[in-house]
Amino acid sequence: LRDIPSVMIQKTAHGHGSPYIRGFTSFRTLFLVDGIRLNNSVFRPGPNQYWNTVDPYGLDRMEVVKGPASVLYGSDAIGGTVNAITKGPTGYGEGVNVKQRIFYRFSTAEQSHTARYELSATFDHDFGVWVGGTYKDYGDLRAGDDTATQRYTGYTEWDGDFKLEYFFAPDTKLVFAQQVVQQNDVPRTHRTRYAKSFRGTTIGSDRLRQFDQERRLTYLQLIAEDMGKFVDAMRLTVSWHEQHETRYRIRGNGRDQYDGFDVGTLGLGAQFESATQIGYLTYGAEYYRDNVNSFSTRSLIQGPIADESNYSTIGVYIQDEIPVIDELDLIFGARYNYVRADLGQIQDPVRGTRFSYDDNSESVVGSARLVYHVLPDHWNVYGGVAQGFRAPNLSDLSRFGDARSNEIETPSVGLNPEYYIAYEIGTKVEYEDLSLQAAYYYTTIDDMIVRVPTGRIVRDNREVTKVNAGDGFVQGVELGTSYRFHPDFTAFGSIAWMDGEVETFPTSFPRSAREPLSRLMPLTGQVGLRWDAPDRNVWVEGLCIIADAQDDLSTRDTLDTSRVPPGGTPSYTVYSLRGGWKINDGVNLTVGLENLTDEDYRIHGSGLNEPGRSLNIGISIEF
Repeated sequence: LRDIPSVMIQKTAHGHGSPYIRGFTSFRTLFLVDGIRLNNSVFRPGPNQYWNTVDPYGLDRMEVVKGPASVLYGSDAIGGTVNAITKGPTGYGEGVNVKQRIFYRFSTAEQSHTARYELSATFDHDFGVWVGGTYKDYGDLRAGDDTATQRYTGYTEWDGDFKLEYFFAPDTKLVFAQQVVQQNDVPRTHRTRYAKSFRGTTIGSDRLRQFDQERRLTYLQLIAEDMGKFVDAMRLTVSWHEQHETRYRIRGNGRDQYDGFDVGTLGLGAQFESATQIGYLTYGAEYYRDNVNSFSTRSLIQGPIADESNYSTIGVYIQDEIPVIDELDLIFGARYNYVRADLGQIQDPVRGTRFSYDDNSESVVGSARLVYHVLPDHWNVYGGVAQGFRAPNLSDLSRFGDARSNEIETPSVGLNPEYYIAYEIGTKVEYEDLSLQAAYYYTTIDDMIVRVPTGRIVRDNREVTKVNAGDGFVQGVELGTSYRFHPDFTAFGSIAWMDGEVETFPTSFPRSAREPLSRLMPLTGQVGLRWDAPDRNVWVEGLCIIADAQDDLSTRDTLDTSRVPPGGTPSYTVYSLRGGWKINDGVNLTVGLENLTDEDYRIHGSGLNEPGRSLNIGISIEF
């Protein structure tokens, strides 16, 4: 994702990454795994680690949609939507076909070892089995020359994925899949005494702060294509998704604390596609229900969010693609969404008493888009408007726990949905040797849920609660190009500029002020040159990434002193050299020399610095 314009990969910790897409992160970006929502009702605001519970080594590809896409994908699809498509059986043919793959990667800056095994077995054209497993051992991360080794930043992880496919017909299959991720002792070092100061950032006081994470996804999908009737394609899904999080903290005074939650999510989805006289229709419905339990050694009532709670959402949508003329397509759609939250046990932050709460909300959004095919299959110009929304989740309504550095969130019932409207124009050019993309977007923000300082001190931290008061905007320009100017040489580059403001409450007084959107991505660009050998068995690539300083800060950014240096995050320039060698049909070797100048730098809003000079070696063996 790092190489996509307008995407900034913030890292609170080595194992806690949270992409910002067009200015938004966390529950204002949506992650899907094979079309199933990773987002659930306990996702908290600001950077979190949940995207890091998806193993990239188990993915076939990722589909990225930037900007609001709530018509098709529902709540949270504001900054962008990412659909991670997992690997599955390959090599269908006559008889039994078995393929195996072993992969190993080593990195000096991460002091890491990653190993993966994959097995694909197919039986004629009817049945396939896929098994994959990954082990990751990350050591302490070594940053650039000045910061060097960042102690207590490593962790271990196990991942497993399993998939069965059965074909009733060549275009109709039943898929059963299961994925498991287990992360152990993932530290948030910036809040501990082991953090290293970077350009004036403060050192935490905790003796220990670490997370255990476990995610399990099981689903059954019936997928049919080219059905040849009124319904041309369909996808029916039943899923069960579990997430378990435990945080262990030892404060500077020696007091320890366990807290966390368990979430089980039942998902039902049906999506259809039909070619009709009024256009090509995509339509469907989905239902998700979260069952949530939370705990804390500091409270018998609730953990980070309300205990013994349920959160249900129902969505119905339709989109129509109409060829107005041969060169012009009109795409428009609409969605209705209903959400109900039943909060079982919530703690009053002042009285310490227990109470319950239930509420519901409804949202209706639409979108319209024009695509003009200047040169069919090569050059398109587009423009459109899209609404997005985010329904308040259990974290908004009932969170009782850490927010940003030295802040604590307390429950805030009675919130309404957030709404966004994005206007975008752009063009895409695609030839065999040339690709070009350019876009300008402007997104309005209405009733954004923002934190409001109350002036009270709760559990030795500044209390913040939440209200629907954040009106504002975010806008940006994206450019990207790739040009193969010689059969063996390709030049490529991209640049992204972003700006945004939103109403916030910068002080403990109930007075709002318009400030920069928190953690805005600075002006960032990259340029590179790639050489491919004539036989395409060897390639070499040079890459330079440049980011401007980010000193356009909100009050919340300036108060987050353990992650954002005084005055803002410095600029940086990073040079890397990478290459690969296809030794034979089954063996591939990759080598990367990253951060050649040993630049000591930090992605804006992160809690630790990026890797310094590093040698990364990967080898893949297929048989």
